[in-house]
Amino acid sequence: MSRVYNFSAGPAVLPEEVLKEAADEMLDYEGSGMSVMEMSHRSKVYDNIIKTAEQDLRDLMNIPDDYEVMFLQGGASTQFAMIPMNLMKNKVADYIVTGQWAKKAYQEACIYGDAKAVASSADKTFSYIPDCSDLPIRDNADYVYICENNTIYGTKFKKLPNTKGKTLVADVSSCFLSEPVDVTQYGLIYGGVQKNIGPAGVVIVIMRKDLITEDTLPGTPTMLKYKIHADAKSLYNTPPAYGIYICGKVFKWIKKMGGLEVMKQRNEEKAKVLYDFLDSSEMFHGTVVKEDRSLMNVPFVTGNEELDARFVKEADAAGFKNLKGHRTVGGMRASIYNAMPREGVEALVEFMRKFENK
Repeated sequence: MSRVYNFSAGPAVLPEEVLKEAADEMLDYEGSGMSVMEMSHRSKVYDNIIKTAEQDLRDLMNIPDDYEVMFLQGGASTQFAMIPMNLMKNKVADYIVTGQWAKKAYQEACIYGDAKAVASSADKTFSYIPDCSDLPIRDNADYVYICENNTIYGTKFKKLPNTKGKTLVADVSSCFLSEPVDVTQYGLIYGGVQKNIGPAGVVIVIMRKDLITEDTLPGTPTMLKYKIHADAKSLYNTPPAYGIYICGKVFKWIKKMGGLEVMKQRNEEKAKVLYDFLDSSEMFHGTVVKEDRSLMNVPFVTGNEELDARFVKEADAAGFKNLKGHRTVGGMRASIYNAMPREGVEALVEFMRKFENK
């Protein structure tokens, strides 16, 4: 069976050469006589894997020394609680709600303190990013929170909000490593890796060291304290060892491809192929205002639910998998992460053109 074009939003397509390399090493990693899946996380061999992965990520993102990198578990959703538990010193936080995940993070923060949605695009089904140049950020806010790329709705912050000097916290799950980023603009930047970097089960947290303190909300479980993980170098307990190993391979692959500048250029070219078609098509159209379009997740509709369903079914049969939109919005969505080749997007557009003509 040949490989299909997988447009899933996550777990998502991974670079083929990474998968092949992992397959070659499945039974014997570098002469150790065992798989990374079987290896003690306390072993010298594994210690080298996790340290190399961290260093490669630091190189790719130019992460300064005063930022900690942590490989954690529990996906992005556990971070929705971990962030307020660790950062809500005044029990005040301002959230910008631009989609399902930002909303969930906001609702979670409400459990721990006075969280407030200072901006939202819910009024137009999250199809745009609100103007964040002059928000009513509170003087005693501990941080301002955004979800930078909205997987479900296909929007992306092209300009970071004016936080008025407050710490910016960002969920970058679906745009992680898709373009260069200035880490110093954020106090904490995190993402689940299952979209652009690796298999589900790992979440990467990049956090300014001065924010990592013993001072957490009363009742914070040990496992949900950043300081515990930072001090133990992500090895406080057994980490998602195999997942981190694959992430490390993807970091090497991105470096080999030329780094984040090259990724951005590739992603812009790929997205343009699809958006140009959507803008010229009479049957299909995108659902996001042009200036806020994501390079990673492209939602589109025909305007007719039956036709949408028929398209998804026929596309699936033709080898274009996972194009059904998220259950909350319907329609279609093509996720075109780093590992999706341009040919995949071109083949999809060709299929859409034929479907439309038919």
